[in-house]
Formats: sequence, C-alpha cells, structure tokens
Amino acid sequence: MNPEEQRALLAIAIHAAFADGAKDEREREEVRRVADNLAHDSGSPDLPRTYQDVLLKRLPLSTVTASLTDPGQRHYAYEIALCVCEADGRLAQGERDFLDELKRLLALPATEADQIEQEIDATVGQTEFVPPPAAPAPQAASPPAASEQDKSILNYAILAGALELLPQSWASMAILPLQIKMVYGIGKAHGVALDQGHIKEFIATAGIGLTSQYLEQFGRKLLGGLLGKAAGKTFGKVGGAATGMAFSFATTYALGQVARRYYAGGRTMSPALLRETFESLLGPAKHMQTQYLPQIRERATTLDAGQVMALVRG
Repeated sequence: MNPEEQRALLAIAIHAAFADGAKDEREREEVRRVADNLAHDSGSPDLPRTYQDVLLKRLPLSTVTASLTDPGQRHYAYEIALCVCEADGRLAQGERDFLDELKRLLALPATEADQIEQEIDATVGQTEFVPPPAAPAPQAASPPAASEQDKSILNYAILAGALELLPQSWASMAILPLQIKMVYGIGKAHGVALDQGHIKEFIATAGIGLTSQYLEQFGRKLLGGLLGKAAGKTFGKVGGAATGMAFSFATTYALGQVARRYYAGGRTMSPALLRETFESLLGPAKHMQTQYLPQIRERATTLDAGQVMALVRG
C-alpha cells in the first residue's frame, strides 16, 4: 500500500470520527493528538496536515475515495469507517448519512456492504459490556490486596496487547469493552457500583477518548503494517505491530492502576489530578510491555473471535 492510499484510508477514518457532527472540543483535540502521535511514530509529515485538511474541508470524501482503486482497499475503507463510527456506541443519524455517502462513492456492492455491516453490528452488540445489577456487598467485605488487583490489571493489559497482534478489524473494537469491564471490577472490589455511562466518563476524564482510541489503534495497524484480509486480499504483515501493542498494553495497564488508586482512595481525585496520574503511569507501562512481550505473543496465539467475545461478556 503506497503513501497516498495510506493517507486516503486515514482521511476516511478521520471523516468518520467527525461524522456525527457532535464532537466537542475535547474530542477534536484527541483526534488531533492521534494524528500528531502517528506522524511522530511513522515519520510521515502528512498526518497532521491530513487532519487539518479534513477538518477544514480541504480534503473532501470524494477526493480520498478516488485514491482507492483496489476493490479490497475499498472494502476495508468502508469496514474501518463503520468501526470508527460505532466505536462510541450505536450509529447517530449523521453517521448513517455519512456511511451511505461513503458506500456510494466507493461503489461498494450492496451485498458486500450488507455483509460488512452485519459482521460489525454483531461484533459491537457482543462487545458492549453491560455491568450486571450490583448485589449488596457483605458488611465484612474488605478490598482485595493491591497485589491481587495488580495481577488482574496486568492480565487485562496482556490481553489488550495480544488483541493488537490480530489482523481482524473486530480485535481492536474489543479493547474498550475489556477496559470498561476492568474498571467495573475495580470499582466493585472497593464497594462502588458503576454503570457503563459512569465508566465511560471516567475513562474519558483520564484522557482516553472512545473514538480517538479506536482511531489510533487503526492508524498504528495501518502504518505498522498489520492489516487484515479485505475482500480476499491481505494488506501488510503481522511483524509491524510492536508500537500498537505497546500502546494498548500501556493504556490498559495505566488505566487500571489509576482506577485502583481512584476507587481505593474514596474517589477524591480531581479530574485534573486523575488525568495527570494517568499520564504519569503511561511511560513506565510502555517500558513494561517489553518485559511481557513473550506472554502477549503467547496470548495472541490462543485468541479467536468467539473467545474474545466470551472474555468481554464473561
């Protein structure tokens, strides 16, 4: 895949991130940060400009779709746009309109588009973690030992890193529900009953945007050379996923650790301190990824779609 085709796919993903028309300034800043980070990691100077060109309407959808002439790339472009739109929940009307226009510009056969939508919708439905009704905690219950929670957080981080080694588009979509499940478990262990809305807000306050996180995971897979099969054509190789793996491992580990401190401390952290703590934990967590690389790779060899869904919902 040449740089122009990479840029076209990234532009389509950025268009998708803003398709609902409701992104606030915080989310716009997160998407801009993603573009800057990806440019820094890949050495490509075009990514921040791509973000600006999409935001300022200098790079319309019709222009970028025309750059994708391979049927497999067009298939993948629609698949990734749908994943980005559904990353923060079910589709809004603006996102549906955007996807209809994208299908038209890609000249995607209706049967092919329907198949993609059925697969992604089924995946989203399965990976939406809905916390069960909270049972009253026993009066004598005590929080788990820090070492016990550390082990659980590490296991979630290893699983998130392993998901980045899988080429399928559904793999990265499972990371956020797993993070939600992790935070729910940490809160419950400290006697706090959480619903999904609270957990998503907590994750966003820590500095992890829902749409931007998926967009970053996709960008790292694209630029790192790890893409799945689309319409019978394979893009990239598994060997280039180290950066994306480190990102997902570190993000999940740091999120778990800041959640443990927050709920163990009686939820007294201000939003600014919560975000600052999360940022301070990211660097050490990225270094940890190298230490646990063998476990991450071994975990990836055991994963398939059914097992991932069971882990999220179990």
